[in-house]
Amino acid sequence: MNAAAKKKIDPIQAVKYLLLVAASFVVLFPPYVVIVNAFKRENENSSPFALPESFFNFDNFRIVYERADIGHAFLNTLIIVAVSLLGNIVFGTMVSYALGRLDFKGKGIVLALFLFASIIPNITTQVVLFSMIQSLGLFNSLYAPIVLFVGADVLQIYIYLQFIRNIPYELDESAMIDGASLFRIYRSIVFPLLAPATVTLVILKTINIYNELYIPYLYMPKQNLVVVSTAIMRFAGNNQAQWGYICATILIIMIPTVVLYLFLQKYIFAGVTSGAVKG
Repeated sequence: MNAAAKKKIDPIQAVKYLLLVAASFVVLFPPYVVIVNAFKRENENSSPFALPESFFNFDNFRIVYERADIGHAFLNTLIIVAVSLLGNIVFGTMVSYALGRLDFKGKGIVLALFLFASIIPNITTQVVLFSMIQSLGLFNSLYAPIVLFVGADVLQIYIYLQFIRNIPYELDESAMIDGASLFRIYRSIVFPLLAPATVTLVILKTINIYNELYIPYLYMPKQNLVVVSTAIMRFAGNNQAQWGYICATILIIMIPTVVLYLFLQKYIFAGVTSGAVKG
């Protein structure tokens, strides 16, 4: 017998492979169910896990595009994402610049308050937020989710702080010697060097806002204010749901996020891990 035949099976390696197979099944099974049901006709009463009669049946996608107003939903979503990202970038970089570069009393308290706000369940503040949106006259408008999405949260502050701490402070000192103000230093030196962090923020925030259902559903009940996430609700009733149309809608709206993630995932990992390891 050769050495390969005599080699015993390592139980640790076997467990690793079994766990990998199980994890792959957990990850791939939901997309499989969505894909196979998106191509099924209403009269196909087979198991939801069975393959459709034909993968060339695009009737569900045509009906979904018309009834769910997908084109309008993508436009509304694009407006909300674009304006919210602009606010996130401006406020996030300014807050992080102040926390990372300036020394002032209460700086630690400010960062602690951001951390404290992140652990408060969102559901406990919805009554106050809803009253505020109504008092501002923003209910049933695209401004409602924009106001709620705009702002500096802990994640983007953390990402920006990691990059700011890696920018040599000597650049600020040289600019100060030349007479540059703090705002000029932020605008001309710090902000351009935060481009990788900004790309990371854009990806993460875009996916988060794109997938958000609760805020658009609560604050924009008008039919013409549909977004990609609330478009799915048009095929779900109190007693039944049209799963073929729902799966077709999910498949349509998930394509942009999947493409975005696949092409830009390296920036996500670079932004999150930057500064985590010090040389």
